[in-house]
Amino acid sequence: MGGTVSLEGRAAVVTGAGGGLGRAEALALAAAGARVVVNDMGEAAHKVVEEIRGAGGEAVAVLGDVGDWSLGERLVGAAVEHFGSLDIVVNNAGVLRDTMLFNLTEKDWDDVLRVHLKGHAAVSRAAAVHWRAASKAAGGPVYGRVVNTSSEAFLFGAPGQPNYAAAKAGITALTLSTAQGLSRYGVRANAICPRARTGMTEHVFGDDPAGSRLDILAPERVGAFVSYLASPAADGINGQVFVVYGDMVALMAAPTVEKKFEAADGVFTPAELDEQLTPYFEGRNPYHNYAAYSVAELDTTGVQNLTV
Repeated sequence: MGGTVSLEGRAAVVTGAGGGLGRAEALALAAAGARVVVNDMGEAAHKVVEEIRGAGGEAVAVLGDVGDWSLGERLVGAAVEHFGSLDIVVNNAGVLRDTMLFNLTEKDWDDVLRVHLKGHAAVSRAAAVHWRAASKAAGGPVYGRVVNTSSEAFLFGAPGQPNYAAAKAGITALTLSTAQGLSRYGVRANAICPRARTGMTEHVFGDDPAGSRLDILAPERVGAFVSYLASPAADGINGQVFVVYGDMVALMAAPTVEKKFEAADGVFTPAELDEQLTPYFEGRNPYHNYAAYSVAELDTTGVQNLTV
């Protein structure tokens, strides 16, 4: 039996919402009835607010860098001030500084970790403070949804993205911690690994050959799923990771133990480790490691190696 997917009466914060995926997510939330705080670095945030208002919705823009820890409190404060509550947080903002590890500079590392991982943490932390206080005041659970933006890069360990892959892995771990730490207050937190046509990637592919209204990698497809995760219908979904693009949503399973090695006398020696582990890995396919390369087999879009 399904639940309601309406977001009427809800208030949302979407970071990095001036374009691309963030814009599509903000518009999808607004179309479902949510009032939206649109965050981005520049004036594009105001244009998205105008789009939402033009369609009959409510929205306000809050400009700023999510890498600034205090912006999280500003965004939560804006939602409460303008809309009377905070119900949904969609962490989307990020930057790219792609490079191989041997060319990685400290600034390349710091910029990506600051905006992606610190930005997710700053907004999530401010929202957590709000929801915990609201739950204590209400004497029970409140309504809270967090949708964090991870990436397939963390599943693959993309070689040209050591900073980005590490940030996205961190975001996934942050999501799990958020889900476990805030569930008692009524909050549900999940991560998506999206792939979509944005200003950064649209040159890579053309229109949908089927001639449908949305091409296969249209960001609106991801926006629809985010709107669902933000809804009451998704109350039973918490601490999950989804790969989302095209016409599919794939639920990722947790890692499993492939093989347990045990010391005969309770304590391993290097020689015994050699005896047990070396033959096990002999001749092993180099791609048979912790990276989830099999996820690439999900792709039916005909477009590979997109970064979102």
